[in-house]
Amino acid sequence: MKTNLMRCLIAALSFTAFQSQAQITPQPSSSQTIVQGFGLGQVTLTYSRPNVKGRKIFGGMEPYGTVWRTGANSATLLKFSDDVIIDGKKVPAGDYGLFSIPGMDEWTIIISKNPKQWGAYTYKESDDLMRFKVKTDKLKDLTETMTLDFINVSPTTCDLQMKWEHSGFAFHIVTDIDTKVMAKIDSAMKTDNKPYFESVIYYYNNNKDMDKALAWAKEIEKDKRFPPFLPKLWEARILLKKGDKAGAIAAATEGVKLAQASKTDEYVRLNNEVLAQAKK
Repeated sequence: MKTNLMRCLIAALSFTAFQSQAQITPQPSSSQTIVQGFGLGQVTLTYSRPNVKGRKIFGGMEPYGTVWRTGANSATLLKFSDDVIIDGKKVPAGDYGLFSIPGMDEWTIIISKNPKQWGAYTYKESDDLMRFKVKTDKLKDLTETMTLDFINVSPTTCDLQMKWEHSGFAFHIVTDIDTKVMAKIDSAMKTDNKPYFESVIYYYNNNKDMDKALAWAKEIEKDKRFPPFLPKLWEARILLKKGDKAGAIAAATEGVKLAQASKTDEYVRLNNEVLAQAKK
């Protein structure tokens, strides 16, 4: 008990002293902040990156079954600008500490309501927002510098991955923005400045009402701000998704001609891709 108390005191004093002095030497564990666009907002990850330096890390310097700050120096910080879902549970927008418990075959991931901590010395299970388990990824190649990163990113899902030494883990993050986006589109369509282009793309990518998307694509053709080959591409894509191959071929063929006339090779290629799919 006294030993733990002394460790907490030393950590707190060290942190206070460090914070009060200007940095005159580089940190052994470099810091990194990653800002990942996600849904209608973003996820921000801030952590410090220790190196292996020939040491045994998991099951050695970082014992199995012991809470770890998931990095070095201050506890790793996760900030969500919007509500997300992790392991099937809602995580409200806000700042959180990311802790973990290493294991040979599985890890326990901890999302803490207390993000401002030095290490895990003052960690309290009572501060947990949630805990869940993930399998241990056993890495063939050595990862010298601990790395956290967002992978498999889509507009509404991503995985947060950790790699260090020969171990790692990943967990899934989801944001449910469809209700908000659909409400924003419906509201904006009642204004004079109707967002036809953005709405067409969202409807197409999320398999919404293709008849409505097609009508909006035709409205874009009237807008002189857009080159004529652009709405033709989306018209062709929508018609193909609706199963109208003949209509898609006609729209894409016109799109190719318009793009060639303006010497826009990218849209020649994109319209040709629709043609190839429609002719299968």
